[in-house]
Amino acid sequence: MSKIIVENDGPVRTIILNRPAARNALDLEGSALLHQAFLDFERDEGALVAVICGADGTFCAGADLNEMADKGAVYSPWAGTDGPLSRPLSKPLIAAVEGHAVAGGLGIALFCDMRVAGDTAMFGFFCRRFGVPGSDGTSVRLPRLIGPGRALDILNTGRPVDAQEAMAIGLADRVAPTGQARSTAEAIAKTMAGLPQAALLADRWSALNQEGMSLADALGAEAQGAEHAKQTAAQDGAAVFAGGAGRSGEPTGSS
Repeated sequence: MSKIIVENDGPVRTIILNRPAARNALDLEGSALLHQAFLDFERDEGALVAVICGADGTFCAGADLNEMADKGAVYSPWAGTDGPLSRPLSKPLIAAVEGHAVAGGLGIALFCDMRVAGDTAMFGFFCRRFGVPGSDGTSVRLPRLIGPGRALDILNTGRPVDAQEAMAIGLADRVAPTGQARSTAEAIAKTMAGLPQAALLADRWSALNQEGMSLADALGAEAQGAEHAKQTAAQDGAAVFAGGAGRSGEPTGSS
C-alpha cells in the first residue's frame, strides 16, 4: 500500500497519510510522497480544495524516529526555505484530525488553513520529550495562531492538548464526533469548492500575507489582489445576487 493515498470527489481532493502501524509517522519516502501530493494538488486545476487526514484513527505522529534511530536517517526541514511545509499552498487545505497530531504531525496540521478535530483528538509538541527540535514550522505558526504565551506553554512542556482545549484557544476550528473529522472536513471543502473561487482565493491570499505588513501596505495589497476578481467575476456574482441566489449563504456555483 502507498504511504500516501489520494482520493478525489469532484473538486475535493483528500490526501491520506497511510502508515497506521507507525501512527502515520512520515519516513523519508513518505515525506517525499507528501510533498509530491501537495505539488500535484496545486497543479490540478480541477482540484479546488484539499483535505489531509490519517488512516485508522490517527492523524500523524511526526517524523519516523525509528528510522532516524535505526538507520541514521537525516531529515531535511519540512519547513525551512523549500520543504513541503515552507509556504502556504495556493489553494485551501483542511486538516481532519483524529487521534494524535503531535510533533511534526502538529506542524502539518498548523500548515493547513483550518483544523477539524474529532472530539478525542490530541495535539502536542511531543518531540520535546526526546530532544528532537522542530523544523516543521510549529515554533513559527503556533504562536502566530494562538499567541506566544499559549504557544510557549505547549512548546516548552510538550504537554498534550485535547480537542476541547484546542477549540478554546483557537488551535482547532471545529470539533466533530469521533470518527467524523474527515467527513466534516470534506463537507466544508465541498461548500468552499462551490463558492466563487476568484474572490475566495484573493481574500485568502490577503489574510495569509498581511501579517508583518503595515496597515496601509496590507490594505493596498488587499485592494490589488481583489482587482483581478473584480474584473473577472464580480459582475457575474452581482448578477447572481440580483437574481436572488446565495442570500441564505448557500453556494452559488458562480466563478
